Amino acid sequence: MKVWLVSFILLFLLAQFILWIKNFFTPLPLYIFGGAFLAIASNYDQKINEFITQQTNNILSSSGKKLNE
Repeated sequence: MKVWLVSFILLFLLAQFILWIKNFFTPLPLYIFGGAFLAIASNYDQKINEFITQQTNNILSSSGKKLNE
């Protein structure tokens, strides 16, 4: 009787674990993209502004125009 009870509990836990993993990995790409967006948004004020200005100046310098440096 103990073997049946332990087997039932193990199978139940295994089934619940599989359902949990299935639901965990489905939204995982959304979490990754959301995290990347938050990282970019939180670090926007640090160096990205200078990088964008520099790249824009490089593009516009070929046409003879300049943004404020």
